[in-house]
Amino acid sequence: MITLEEFHEDFLQSILSDSESRGLIKAQSFFELVCEDLMNVGDLTNNYTMAEYIKTGCEVYGYDYDDERKIFTLINFQFFQDETIETLTKQQVNTKFKRLKKFAELSIAGLYNDLEETSDAFSLAYNIYRYVNNRSIDKFRLFILTDGKVTRNIIDIPNDKISGINIEHQIIDIEYIYTIFLSYNGSGSYDIELNIPYLEAGSNSNEYQSYLGIIDGNQLYKIYEEYGQKLLEQNVRTFLQFRGAVNKGIKNTIQYKPDMFFAYNNGITATATQVETKNGYITKVKDFQIVNGGQTTSAIYAAKKNNKLDISNIAVQMKLSVVKNLDKKGEFVSSVSQYANTQNKVNKSDFFSNSPFHKEMKDYSKRIWVSSRGGSQSRTHWFYERVRGEYLNEQAYLTPAKKKQFQIENPKNQLIEKTFLAKCENSWDRKPHIVSKGAQYSFQEFANTISETLEKNKLAVTESYFRNAVSRVILFRKTEKIVSNASWYENAYRAQIVTYSIALLSHAIHEKNVFLDFNSIWGEQELPMDLVNLLEVITKKVHDKITNPPAGVANIGQWCKKEECWQKVRKVDIDIRPIKSFLKNKEEVKYERKEEKQQKELDNGIEIQAFVVQTNIEHWIQLHDYYMSKSNIKSLSMTQRDILRKYSEGVLSIPTEKQSKVLYYLYQKAVKEGWDIV
Repeated sequence: MITLEEFHEDFLQSILSDSESRGLIKAQSFFELVCEDLMNVGDLTNNYTMAEYIKTGCEVYGYDYDDERKIFTLINFQFFQDETIETLTKQQVNTKFKRLKKFAELSIAGLYNDLEETSDAFSLAYNIYRYVNNRSIDKFRLFILTDGKVTRNIIDIPNDKISGINIEHQIIDIEYIYTIFLSYNGSGSYDIELNIPYLEAGSNSNEYQSYLGIIDGNQLYKIYEEYGQKLLEQNVRTFLQFRGAVNKGIKNTIQYKPDMFFAYNNGITATATQVETKNGYITKVKDFQIVNGGQTTSAIYAAKKNNKLDISNIAVQMKLSVVKNLDKKGEFVSSVSQYANTQNKVNKSDFFSNSPFHKEMKDYSKRIWVSSRGGSQSRTHWFYERVRGEYLNEQAYLTPAKKKQFQIENPKNQLIEKTFLAKCENSWDRKPHIVSKGAQYSFQEFANTISETLEKNKLAVTESYFRNAVSRVILFRKTEKIVSNASWYENAYRAQIVTYSIALLSHAIHEKNVFLDFNSIWGEQELPMDLVNLLEVITKKVHDKITNPPAGVANIGQWCKKEECWQKVRKVDIDIRPIKSFLKNKEEVKYERKEEKQQKELDNGIEIQAFVVQTNIEHWIQLHDYYMSKSNIKSLSMTQRDILRKYSEGVLSIPTEKQSKVLYYLYQKAVKEGWDIV
């Protein structure tokens, strides 16, 4: 397993690579990387924003607002960027927290009146002032992020108050970030204390043990109050306020028929890795995840929190499945999540983590080499990271020589993280207002688009798509650098300028019914100078447009999240003639796509045949027995039964491509249903 020291070394390399490739200062990369991790585990929402303000006695670098729980988080950091793990001292901690508290106090007193309206700090100070006066903040959280290790002298930090509002303090140090890394790779955990009466469901499965329990409304409220989004399985939709008929029905039941809640509501489905029981009660649950019933949970929480309803008489049924094989924890949770939600209308994109898109991207990233450039004799890959930490985890058990070879072939600056890819793709797909809403909104939109595309055309993700997607990553990073180095840039709204600039370029090309030739970017692994020069013009025009919003708009960051903003920006006139040599017509693109699909069909057929032939014949015999059982035989057509029987008996020595596809389908179907090879 990766040690803390190895993780720290890789973490700093990630920051260095990210800052160099995107034109950020290291502190910005540090802030973004840590906040993305905190958002993914539910410690922050997707509303988090970087906003720097430093004056005597004040210091803040970012903020987050959880509008459901009414929690406002102010973020400070201490970035040592040292090769060894430094210690964050008690004095440093006290100073950082005091400066955050001072900023909050000044903001409540009207600090925004003294700030430039186009600055990020103005939006932050104004939001605090507005939310406090509207009584929309129940709690302040003060965060300190650091790549160091907090001193052992700090055992507890007493809670405090600002203007009568409670304050909580939290230090996110390198050990905490390391724990998040372990959780991505199935090694992290957290415990929740409960008191739930239960019945143990009989099961002979080696994979899980199930319990049926009843959890009361107050217990569910308290654990959601403490853990928030961390409880809800990441791939499933979460609460949408009391807008839909389902949520209104839940609210009405709580308010008018609380004693009927158990009868009317389907309850929640949850998973865990371990439970402790005593005298007929579940007392502790490890790695508790609600995979179905997120709306029920949030509705009960909001009923008490926002509507002050009595939830003491609410009883919620709970089906809890405890995974026995921790190596299959992620797969188990996702599968339970998917099947538990099939009775409700849930978008296919909600289960995007199981999409074949990731496998395709991973396969191409391992197979496709980047041509050597600049005199280098080394060929490299772009590494597609579906789960944060994969890049580091793949090196965990390599010898020093193999590890060095891996890093040469997969350089850190050629790592593609899935949420960053979503930003790049959505920007080119002319959805900058979606990108401006945050990483998770952007990723959800990307998942929707890809899921719909793959549903219509399973051959859509080709080798050409992979190369073009990488080229769009290069385009995005270069545009970030262009903005950061521009003389007009004032260290505000860089993210919005970048996504809107790429979207405007794409729009201008789209309007002419032509296509950008990404092959030129892929071949050189950089943008041609004519395109760089055009982007310098576009980014300035976009900056001027979004920083001069319509009358009555005070918050530029919020303005950029609206489709109306994009409708105005896309009217900006752009002359694409300077890049005409890098544009292709519709017929050229149509022909290339046809060629790519034909090649992929051929590759897929060969891969499936290879899988069937290389799989041990004993496995096919066991698979035949599995389907011949009374419960499974009806799921097969006569043709499927015949092909499976003949191949398992050795009658088909080498199956045809069509026969191989049937066998492959039956194999994968059985695995999804829980079939295990003995």
